[in-house]
Amino acid sequence: MARGGQVGLARVAVVVRAGAAPLWWLGVFAAGIGVLVPGLTGRRIGVLAGAALFIVATAVVAFVRRRRYTALAGSAARAGKHDVLQDRGVTVRNWRRGHRWWLLLAFLAALGSAFAVPAAGGLLLAGCGAGLWLKSAWIGRREQSRDALLWVRVDWLARNTGRPAGKAVKGYRSTGIAAGDAAPGGARRKTAAVV
Repeated sequence: MARGGQVGLARVAVVVRAGAAPLWWLGVFAAGIGVLVPGLTGRRIGVLAGAALFIVATAVVAFVRRRRYTALAGSAARAGKHDVLQDRGVTVRNWRRGHRWWLLLAFLAALGSAFAVPAAGGLLLAGCGAGLWLKSAWIGRREQSRDALLWVRVDWLARNTGRPAGKAVKGYRSTGIAAGDAAPGGARRKTAAVV
């Protein structure tokens, strides 16, 4: 997204965090419905298997590609005066719009799996959401320790506004900690930043 020399930038932590809430709530909802179905394995085995899947999914999603994020953050260039910082709400809306069909399919798959292993698919989905929250919190801690927010060019993101550490991303930009409308880690700012 470059127009007239301007480059659109989205917060890295916001892109990572955008999928956390929908995955978490769809997973919890699917698991809750799944517990009502006896399934082939029975509820007890389904919930135990789901708990194991939740832990594994949380860990995998939270730790995958950390080396790539660290390398991109380490070589981040200072954002220029022509760079346009994208609002948190716009980034979240674009991510969710770009992933809506994947979210729907994942939810339906989690519901369908309840007939075999009750609640397991829903807990797996919720674990992916929890992992994204942990990853965005980790990025936020890095931002606070370096006193700089990390941004990625919008035109380097995937078509569905995902993959902030994908192959197309050649580097990050950085700004001061008060830039933009999101706190370190991608959450909404609780109070207005003093500039």
